[in-house]
Amino acid sequence: MNERAAELRRLLVRNLDEVTLERQQREPLYDTRCGGVSDGTAARKLGAGVDVLAPGKRSCPYHLHHAQEEMFVILEGQGTLRVAGEMLPVRAGDVVFIPPGPEYPHQFINTSDAPMRYLSISTQERPELCEYPDSGKVAGYIRGLRIIQRPGEALDYWEGEP
Repeated sequence: MNERAAELRRLLVRNLDEVTLERQQREPLYDTRCGGVSDGTAARKLGAGVDVLAPGKRSCPYHLHHAQEEMFVILEGQGTLRVAGEMLPVRAGDVVFIPPGPEYPHQFINTSDAPMRYLSISTQERPELCEYPDSGKVAGYIRGLRIIQRPGEALDYWEGEP
């Protein structure tokens, strides 16, 4: 492969089996290994990650996005999509679409006895505001800054101003 082709491959192509996975665990409910597929690529508007959810565990807290749209491709295993107060079975081959907005809070739960592997694809819109219905938290994200709090703990608009 010539130098230009090698550089294009580095910017445009990733293999899921070569993505470094980091474990995110919080017992007793959460245990997943995840990695950024699109990290270091030329992608500007889309992001992708790969997740391996341990048997009997949840992926992340139940949440909703106000800006980002998400799509999940179940690659291996099976589980449950907790969405909008309902529990929907999912399995390898399913593609899940989650539009932004308060109508679709979501979370994956591996209800099987084998790992559940899936691809997470999302628009990378910033600023982003996420809500966590189970805990009442709100998170704001812009490039390089993340703020998480409960609305009742917010500062007064005039706090600290002269």
